[in-house]
Amino acid sequence: MLSTPNAAKSGIQYFMDGFSLIRRPGLRRFVVVPLLVNLLLFSGALVLAVNYLSELMHWVDKSVPSWLDWISFVLWPLVILALLVVFSFVFSSIMNWIAAPFNGLLAEKVEQLLTGKPLNTGGAMDAIKDLPRVFGREWQKLKYYLPRALLVLILFFIPLVGQTLFPIIWFLFSAWMMAVQYCDYPFDNHKVPFNDMKFALKQTKGSSMSFGVAATLFSMIPIVNFIVMPVAICGATAMWVDKYREVYRNARVAPE
Repeated sequence: MLSTPNAAKSGIQYFMDGFSLIRRPGLRRFVVVPLLVNLLLFSGALVLAVNYLSELMHWVDKSVPSWLDWISFVLWPLVILALLVVFSFVFSSIMNWIAAPFNGLLAEKVEQLLTGKPLNTGGAMDAIKDLPRVFGREWQKLKYYLPRALLVLILFFIPLVGQTLFPIIWFLFSAWMMAVQYCDYPFDNHKVPFNDMKFALKQTKGSSMSFGVAATLFSMIPIVNFIVMPVAICGATAMWVDKYREVYRNARVAPE
């Protein structure tokens, strides 16, 4: 059952609200497309990852001299970690770009359901004309993500301390990026600039991070991770309605 709207609710509660929202009759058809995109891309990424891992194992076995076989025990965890990070990044990036127009539409319909008021975003032709701006927004998120992800990955190669802290820092960074990724859709529907959206999330950092932590944890659960995208969009839009809408909904700003 959907929780009662409350400005004091935690981000985790908003994320959990998403599970109720995706079952609403008026939203189900808008949930199907992101789910199908997620399923198809995940299946393709899994097949590619398995193939590349097999080829990589063969290459390493041939390249390492027999007297250095013991190094394989050190190399393999690093190789597998690097491969997982790369495929995770490529998969999530492609998925978000392809699904971006549908995710924005889902966020729009959730807001309309929760508020009873349409967003007046226009018809199908207006949505098509808006695609360059939508993809430009995804590019902004990618530019924000890449240098920070690289900095965190560099930390892994610092002996002892870096390898100890890396899992914690990477998890927290991933949680923050989950909040940025999914909370951005309702902000973007109202043409709120990307930097303003980040500022708003930082002003409510507790809710933002707890939302991101929940999204990250659920994305690690097999099968469940297929529905994380629409659940997170629905939950993030519910959080937008309670915490940010009154401040930004009448904003008349040009896209960045």
